[in-house]
Amino acid sequence: QPQIVESGGGLVQPGGSLRLTCAASGWSLALYTVGWFRQAPGGDREGVSCISSSGGLTHYADSVKGRFTISRDSAKDTVYLQMDNLRPEDTGVYYCAVALLPKSVPIATSYTYLEVWGQGSLVTVSS
Repeated sequence: QPQIVESGGGLVQPGGSLRLTCAASGWSLALYTVGWFRQAPGGDREGVSCISSSGGLTHYADSVKGRFTISRDSAKDTVYLQMDNLRPEDTGVYYCAVALLPKSVPIATSYTYLEVWGQGSLVTVSS
């Protein structure tokens, strides 16, 4: 059964780093725009970052710009979210989401179309 597998979450101190991984099982991410959402305890789900199918376009929420980096490895058919200089407010469940989008859709508006598949990966930033 096709699914998405997220990994890489955990407990880290403020200022630390984590790398989240999104991989597909039973199918390929190659043609898909891929993004990450997060949901803090008691909060709404928000878009964090996304990357085009080619990897040439990326977008970041203002709250993570300069600290998070999204990338994709076509050989491994995997998308990564490198999170540096983590803050307590980055705590939440991070979800990988995908969408098959035409190039005419601006990357900044991709979040509207992205569909969450996985169970999420918990990131806790605390001292």
